[in-house]
Amino acid sequence: MGRKTWIRGVVDGARGFVRRLAHDVRGNVAMLFSLSLPVLILMTLGGVDIHRMSTVRVNLQDALDAAALAAARSPYTRHEDLQRIGLAALKANLQAYPNVTLEEDQTSFILSGDDVVVADARVQVKTLVANIFLPPYGQLMDDYLPVGSHSEVDRSSRNLEVALVLDVTGSMAGQRINDLKAAAKDLVDIIVQPVQSPYYSKLALVPYSMGVNLGSNANAARGAAAGYANITGAVINLVGTEKTITGASRERPVKITSNGHGFNNDDVIWITGAGGMTQLNNKAYRVRNKTRDTFELYSLNGSRIDGRNWGYYSGNAKVRRCQNNDCSITITANGHGMANNDYVYITGVNGMTQINNDTFLVGNVTTNTFTIDPNASALSPYTSGGRAWCAQQGCTYFAFENMYGDLQTHQISSCVTERTGAQAYTDASPSSARVGRNYPSASSNTCLDATLQPLTSNRNTLKNAINDYTVEGSTAGQIGIAWGWYMVSPNFNSLWPSNSAAGYNTANTLKAVIIMTDGEFNTPYCKGVISRQAGDGSGSNTGKIDCDADNGDPFEQGKALCAAMKARGVLVYTVGFQIASGGSAANMLQACASTPANFYLPASGGDLSEAFAAIGRDITQLRISK
Repeated sequence: MGRKTWIRGVVDGARGFVRRLAHDVRGNVAMLFSLSLPVLILMTLGGVDIHRMSTVRVNLQDALDAAALAAARSPYTRHEDLQRIGLAALKANLQAYPNVTLEEDQTSFILSGDDVVVADARVQVKTLVANIFLPPYGQLMDDYLPVGSHSEVDRSSRNLEVALVLDVTGSMAGQRINDLKAAAKDLVDIIVQPVQSPYYSKLALVPYSMGVNLGSNANAARGAAAGYANITGAVINLVGTEKTITGASRERPVKITSNGHGFNNDDVIWITGAGGMTQLNNKAYRVRNKTRDTFELYSLNGSRIDGRNWGYYSGNAKVRRCQNNDCSITITANGHGMANNDYVYITGVNGMTQINNDTFLVGNVTTNTFTIDPNASALSPYTSGGRAWCAQQGCTYFAFENMYGDLQTHQISSCVTERTGAQAYTDASPSSARVGRNYPSASSNTCLDATLQPLTSNRNTLKNAINDYTVEGSTAGQIGIAWGWYMVSPNFNSLWPSNSAAGYNTANTLKAVIIMTDGEFNTPYCKGVISRQAGDGSGSNTGKIDCDADNGDPFEQGKALCAAMKARGVLVYTVGFQIASGGSAANMLQACASTPANFYLPASGGDLSEAFAAIGRDITQLRISK
């Protein structure tokens, strides 16, 4: 039975009841009741419409609140734009109520002088009861009844600064990096609004792999690396009187004739100037089987020198003993600044080119000179030029023993590593506490190409940077987390004054860091070089230093950094792309997130896009103060 059929049945029954009362002769009560009956019926049955109007008023209020919020979230300030955004949202929200008609001319969205979006709306609600009352009483009410609502939303009174920390390691190759780029670019559009007044919204990008690349800002963050001293001289350290060689046999070993030479067996000597048998020149030899006027030539490692295929000796050769039997070289480089037992790296020497691009232990230091022991037994005479680079931690080059005990020399890069010491887990200014240097291998796990992008409201700049990302290297996620914080920290503004972050004040500026990774953090550092404690996938062991990580486990580092930034009022969101729930990476991300709702584990590219979109919506919604 339909509602109207039921109502008419009630009315017909009431009419019959009235007729019976009209024939009742028991007194005036019947007459009084008959006179009040229309009012009683109207009150009873009209309650249906009153209840309906009350329900519509609640629904309209919800719809109007949502529409006012949409208008407030928009970047617009003109009435026409706010009206367009708010009206479209309100219409969409009212589609669930087909018996409600919106009066657009009575609906408005206006921005007040206090930056409050004021919304008013009115609808017409079709009645179900009032319009069926016909004569003898007449139609007492219209078919439609008006319902109005009012809403106010305080527009965002806070600026927005967000750092997006993105994993671009080798494991992100293939479809993963494509999914990441798509999701990240969509997030840019959600976070960065087209209108930056009266409040701005800015985003920073922190791509990371084995570290973070600061580009031209590296020196300001880690300090300038010590450089070089110009070399002005290089001579082999020889002692004793120079002797003349009068003969050299084409035998194995070569026998040298030098009357009254005075050498002893196992002395190390240096020969120069030989004609004909030129293979003798500028080399060190060990003396064996000496007589008063002759001796045989052996290499420094003890093998016989074979001259059977050489030319014939034609004279003019000279021979002297090497000082301390090591044929060391005295380098002149004014104000070199090195100390005994330091390492030095030599480049650019002319003439004595055999010492170029090699590392040596320094000895016999004076203000302007030092000695080195060359690794080559043959050295051409020095002619000009050259640079002597210190090779200690903090220098352009760093010499260290690798996991196999072999000496390695790595050049500093524009990437940076963990900050150590008392400020390891703070955002203290880099001018007061330097971040870690990076000395990567030249062939394994090199400094990544992608550089940081400081806070900006330029969408094209951000999207172009994301498009250029390539995958490379291992996972030092703890370094990415640190720089996510640093990007929104006012203490790092000295690195990029034109892209500076606001001071910590949650009433004025909302700061958030979004941390994304696809795997385990496997790359801790010791003295700026990947530590021997690094995990699988962190590069060749040949390039790892033989010492434990300065700051310990990378996951624990990440947790400590997250805790510290959250304590400063920074919101943290974490995204583990295609990683297993309950693993080390997932547990770290869950601990880092500001709330359980801020932690995401997307399993596909579509899930990643939705996770980023949800984060973007949450951040923009949090800008609205109600």
